[in-house]
Amino acid sequence: MSSFVTEVLASSGKLEKDDLACKISKLSRKVEETKEEVTDMINKKYIEFIPSMEGAEELLDQVESVSKDIDLLKSCIENEVQQNLHDAVTEYAKLKQQLEKNTAVIDLLQHLQEFDTAIEEYHRALQEKNYVVAAKQHGKARASVNALKAWKDSELPLVRSLSSEITIQRENLIYHLGEEWQKLAVWKLPSTKTELTSVKSFLKTALHLNRGGSKGDESVPHALLPSILQALSIQGELHKKIKLFGQVLFKYMLKPLIIYPSLVVEVSSQAEQETVLSLQCTETKADHPDPSQVYTKVLTVLKTLHEHVFVLWYYMHIIIGKKVSEILGDLIWEEMSECIIRECLVHSIPTNSSQLAEYSEVIKQTEDFEGSLKKMGYLAGDSADLLKYARNVNCHFASKKCQDVIVAARKLMTSEMHNTVKITPEYKLSIPKLPSPSGGEKERKESCKKSGHYDQQSLENEKQLSPSTLCLPVCRISESVHQLMDLAIQTLSEAVGSSPQCAVQLFYTVRNIFHLFYDVVPTYHKDNFLKLPHLAAIQHNNCMFIAHHLLTLGFQFKPHLPLKDGVAYFVDLVPGFRRLGARCFMAQMNIQKAEMLERLSTARNFSNLDDEDNYSVASKAIRQVIHQLRRLGKVWQDVLPVNIYCKAIGTLLNTAISELINKIMMLEDISNMDGERLRTLCQTITEEGPLVFNPLPDENKNKKYQEEVPVYVKKWMTLKEISMVLNANLQEIVDRWAEGKGPLALAFSCNEMKSLIRALFKNTERRAAALAKIVK
Repeated sequence: MSSFVTEVLASSGKLEKDDLACKISKLSRKVEETKEEVTDMINKKYIEFIPSMEGAEELLDQVESVSKDIDLLKSCIENEVQQNLHDAVTEYAKLKQQLEKNTAVIDLLQHLQEFDTAIEEYHRALQEKNYVVAAKQHGKARASVNALKAWKDSELPLVRSLSSEITIQRENLIYHLGEEWQKLAVWKLPSTKTELTSVKSFLKTALHLNRGGSKGDESVPHALLPSILQALSIQGELHKKIKLFGQVLFKYMLKPLIIYPSLVVEVSSQAEQETVLSLQCTETKADHPDPSQVYTKVLTVLKTLHEHVFVLWYYMHIIIGKKVSEILGDLIWEEMSECIIRECLVHSIPTNSSQLAEYSEVIKQTEDFEGSLKKMGYLAGDSADLLKYARNVNCHFASKKCQDVIVAARKLMTSEMHNTVKITPEYKLSIPKLPSPSGGEKERKESCKKSGHYDQQSLENEKQLSPSTLCLPVCRISESVHQLMDLAIQTLSEAVGSSPQCAVQLFYTVRNIFHLFYDVVPTYHKDNFLKLPHLAAIQHNNCMFIAHHLLTLGFQFKPHLPLKDGVAYFVDLVPGFRRLGARCFMAQMNIQKAEMLERLSTARNFSNLDDEDNYSVASKAIRQVIHQLRRLGKVWQDVLPVNIYCKAIGTLLNTAISELINKIMMLEDISNMDGERLRTLCQTITEEGPLVFNPLPDENKNKKYQEEVPVYVKKWMTLKEISMVLNANLQEIVDRWAEGKGPLALAFSCNEMKSLIRALFKNTERRAAALAKIVK
């Protein structure tokens, strides 16, 4: 073993591969021998129990020696082998780097060769008008330039020059394709200075279509038209060209054909390969185009394009992945469908529910129209914008009806209110005959069978209400309000025969009419209501007329409308309309009161009437008040209901009388002349005041109301009593007081009467005695 270790240590440090393997083999044999000896030793010691202490120590030394040999060999391997391995890896990396550099140079030269070949082929194809080949070769050249740009030395001047060249050639190709495209589709458009607002401005519009090939090669792949389209697609310009073409097509041809009923399209051929689409004008009285006519005109244009321009759609579909007609359809369909709906289908919606059944023909025409577009490829299979709109006719009918009703209602609300119609107690709303509720008659008959037969006469009350109970009094309302109520009833009648959704929408539209009246009329006519008493009275009547009929209007239609239980219909609007009418009339009453008090304020407090000037001013003020009341009585005559008329005139007259009485009671000294003239003024009012009550045109019928003046004028009897006191002596005053039980005591308080006596009479014993008797 020692000789083996010495041999290993004597090596110079460089081990050949065979020598290393040989030494490893020898070491392995030594390990095996040692293992066998150790095993034998263990067996003898622990199994055979043979004392072998000395043999064990020898074996231990042998194991330690082998272990040292292993460590020495391991260290040798790590130093020598790993150093050789590092040198080999470094050399390999250098070789690999050199190989990669050579490969990159070869790729660069190959891309340059491909670019040169592609550019040569591109120029040759462009001269031969083989645009598809030219576009493909240009694509190859562009790919080669892109590959050169990806190289680490892409900043070379050569690469920049090639990039510039490829851009120039692309623009050159696009220019040639554009020139060819313009020859295939030539537009003749109106002048840019012409305003496109009439039919005449579009009559110069024409589109000349040229297939670009001979008659015998229409389906040949190398025909000019598909070559141009494919080349544009390869260059990414097809979508842009089709978009521009679609915009001009829609603006100058399709949109005018949709908007103007008198415009038609004419298709003609000028040569074997040329087709012309031009717009012509025909006479028509229609304000809006009919859907069938619009569909026919649009299909004529699109079918012509399909047959003469996009006929090679199958070949193009294979090449570019999408039909040209589908590209055009995607670009113009949304705008065209909106235009058809806005300018055509909206106006074709029926205005009456009885016409809804006839609209199925329009739905069928719309379905056929969209089917034709899908067949030609202009429309995707899942697109049905027009058909959805047409089939939703019930909703559109309701919306259009509601819009028309609101517009008509607002027009009535903003019209003049001077024209009036007379309303009598016999007046009833003209509600059309409504269909019987489902099952109503049957249930009524069954109810009669169950309950038996009753004597109808026995169920009636002996005392019947007057036929005029709950009827409107005689008055005048605006003709526009009468028409507004008729419009509301007509709309509700339309709702009865409509679908549930439409019926609900129409019902709430009628409610909106009255909400609109509540907001619009007082605002729009505000100044007139304040300036013109006649209009204020009419507005009062209008509101009361509407409120009266809203009480029962909802219940008349309730059995026929699909509304949920608990709906208030129109009853909730009644208090608001009553307040609106009262507020308008009271505003006018306040204005009249203010004018009356202003006139009475010029009377100089009715004092010192022994002066002629003062008496003249006071008399003039009273005359002006009477004249004002007469004028109002004439304006409100036959307009206001009689009871409202008498209350209004009575209230104004009472205001004037109260003001006169208050001024007289404030006087501290009334001379005989003053008393006589004050009494004259009071008599003027008592004589002419009743004459202002003229609610009816027939004078003979007005006497009844003139005799009932004390009913409407609270201070009337007070005026008469103060007129008597002004011309009476102390005894007569005391007698009419009658210890607080006479008519004077009903008109004046004790203090008021005493104050008046002190003003009229001098301070004497007789006055003192009289004052002592003025007690209650």
